[in-house]
Amino acid sequence: MKNRIILGVVVVVFGLLIALGPQFLFKVCPVVDGMYMRCHWTAQAEIGIGGPLIAALGIALIVFADPKIRLGLTIGVFLSGVLALLIPHALIGGCPGHLMPCRKITFPALTVISILLLIMAAVNVLYLARKKE
Repeated sequence: MKNRIILGVVVVVFGLLIALGPQFLFKVCPVVDGMYMRCHWTAQAEIGIGGPLIAALGIALIVFADPKIRLGLTIGVFLSGVLALLIPHALIGGCPGHLMPCRKITFPALTVISILLLIMAAVNVLYLARKKE
């Protein structure tokens, strides 16, 4: 039970950090002359991944006690973490300048959060797969 609650809460927190971090904590580049930079669209995509997807999966991890259901939810968390990692680095990207705030602050923060989420999900998948047997 402790594993279920602790993991669920941590996943919710990481999901909220992925969703709200680029907006409030580690902001992307500002709007220049009414034009949005690519990193703005990366931040918008991360809202959709972190909030409704990852945080909702974390809440579901808290609610459901069946190991098989939790295994499926954790695989969903892992795949969502992969998507959260790919958006700033491969799918949408950011500003071309390496000294821009998105490259110096936002993307490294998203990378660390996503990798920690991936590690936790992978460990939980192994734990639940062994527990199921």
